[in-house]
Amino acid sequence: MKEAAKRRKFIKQSVGAAIGVTAGFACSPKAEEKSVNINFNETYRWKMTTTWPPNFPVLGEGCKLMAEWVREMSGGRMDITVFGGGELIPALEGFDAVSNGAVEMNHGAAYYWAGKIPASPFFCAVPFGMNSQQMNAWITSGGGSQLWEELYAPFNILPMISGNTAAQMGGWFNKAIETPDDLQGLKMRIPGLGGKVIAKMGGSPVTVSGGEIYTNLERGVIDATEWIGPYHDYKMGFHQVAKYYYYPGWQEPGPVLEMSVNKDKFLSLPKDLQEIIRTACHRLNTWMMVEFEAKNGTYLQKIIDEGKTELKRFPKEVIAGLKAATQETLEELTASDASSKKIYEHYLGFRKKIIPWADISEKIFYDDIS
Repeated sequence: MKEAAKRRKFIKQSVGAAIGVTAGFACSPKAEEKSVNINFNETYRWKMTTTWPPNFPVLGEGCKLMAEWVREMSGGRMDITVFGGGELIPALEGFDAVSNGAVEMNHGAAYYWAGKIPASPFFCAVPFGMNSQQMNAWITSGGGSQLWEELYAPFNILPMISGNTAAQMGGWFNKAIETPDDLQGLKMRIPGLGGKVIAKMGGSPVTVSGGEIYTNLERGVIDATEWIGPYHDYKMGFHQVAKYYYYPGWQEPGPVLEMSVNKDKFLSLPKDLQEIIRTACHRLNTWMMVEFEAKNGTYLQKIIDEGKTELKRFPKEVIAGLKAATQETLEELTASDASSKKIYEHYLGFRKKIIPWADISEKIFYDDIS
């Protein structure tokens, strides 16, 4: 009887809410009390730096689109100028520039700041971790955003989820990886937790900005690189300078991209402009992911058809070694850093709740139906 009563109450509340909206609830006196006065003559000019080269496909393009969306939604009151990596400051110095107020915003990936914030990679990608929609769910609706804001608060930065590349590839290599021993001594461009895993396997991880990767790979400064997926990798030209293209992307199953915003400057904006920026970031988050997803299949086929690079799957023995090294890496990180421990426990708790659903929805579809 109690359950039936609860259902009736839920239905009554739901119907009542729907009627309230359709009847013009937004125009009620209570709603009018929350209205704010807007000075349409006051304008704001902000600078956004990025870790991506100028006009970079999808990543840089998306940042410029986001600036346009903000300009249009604000009626021209908010004007954001976008600078590619190296145009205003070096590509990997955006976090500090936002923190000290030199610029208002920076678009990048949280794992680039692991040197100063060990826990930051949890808000980008965890090897063998959650995929893109699970990361979106954790950060947006599962409590992750609160932890993220807490982590960046000492730097006067407000992080906003603002992009996702979806599942990535395992990377480009100029030597075949047949056993775990083949990773020893390998110089690989791979940031974040994935880089720590490669180091544990005996390799040498290197962190460089996107604009430097092709030249480093071509000249043999590095032996391998991970980047994103077929569309962007093709545009970068990696298929012209690497022998092997490996999958799956164990290191970044669903990497999140971020907009770092100077907190003081954000809170000084009128409330409507604050909401416009938040809304534009969420739109950018969706746009980037679907843009990659829409094009990756076409460009994977282009890479295969051109035949300059051999598409290869990591052997099970290599994946097993990487997975074991990942577990060791996470145990060491959480034992040495309190913030990492707190965030990873929360991350794991969410993942444990969502995996059973993924098993009977997505996994069974790919395994048995598709």
